[in-house]
Amino acid sequence: MLLVTQLEVKGTSTPAERIARRAEWQYPAGVKVIAEYWLQTDGYSVLSIIETEDNADIFAITSQWSDVFNVKVSPAVTAEQGLQLAQNIAQN
Repeated sequence: MLLVTQLEVKGTSTPAERIARRAEWQYPAGVKVIAEYWLQTDGYSVLSIIETEDNADIFAITSQWSDVFNVKVSPAVTAEQGLQLAQNIAQN
């Protein structure tokens, strides 16, 4: 399953503290990381695109970071998959 995670800073942690923590942290073993971006915005500061088939991986990510980030996880499809789904719907 393809997922997009969006992390929005909460609390009083500093960027340096979050970066040091990220340098030590690893995604759960069952997660394939497609991309991770560090955004320079006032809203979400981290965006990652991952693949996993295990909901425990999602729980591990959200629980490990929920003290410093509001974590939002959304299922996603690629543009190609979305277009194919739209064509299939239109044909039925």
